[in-house]
Amino acid sequence: MKKLAIFLADGFEEIEGLTVVDLCRRAGLDITMVSIGESLIVKGSHGIQVMADIRLQETDFDSLDMIILPGGKAGTANLEQCGPLLEQIDAFYQAGKYVAAICAAPSILAHRGILDGRKACCYPSFEQHLAKAELVREPAVVSGNVITGRGMGCSIPFGLAIIGVCCGQEKADEIAAQIVY
Repeated sequence: MKKLAIFLADGFEEIEGLTVVDLCRRAGLDITMVSIGESLIVKGSHGIQVMADIRLQETDFDSLDMIILPGGKAGTANLEQCGPLLEQIDAFYQAGKYVAAICAAPSILAHRGILDGRKACCYPSFEQHLAKAELVREPAVVSGNVITGRGMGCSIPFGLAIIGVCCGQEKADEIAAQIVY
């Protein structure tokens, strides 16, 4: 079974984070919510507090198949200031493992050169950060070992793209039908 982790920082967009977790768990994927802070409680961009499963320092990155980054302007800024997470993102990408980001968070991948020459999407006001990517305005895009999504309203297609990569398109279609998408 594929093991995934979604990294939560204060200011993360709740729908983007929790929709992905919900969909992945419906698909039978092992997804862990990781707080990059000292507390397991992470405050979302709209004041909703979420309890993560573990903290960053407790994460066994060697066991993971994918790193997922939700957006939210403040959440993205906080993720991008987390040096240990950025090191792991780089290592995953270099090893051919999957990295996924939605909304503002693809800007983190772009700043690290991961999106150079790749099809990618992000929240419209962050598109200038993707100058070296082939910008597409689709809800979610898979390009090699990188998955990007446009924004909160695209959380379901983004989650289904992750399921498609991990479990196959048939499973993604099955989950889409189950949630009447």
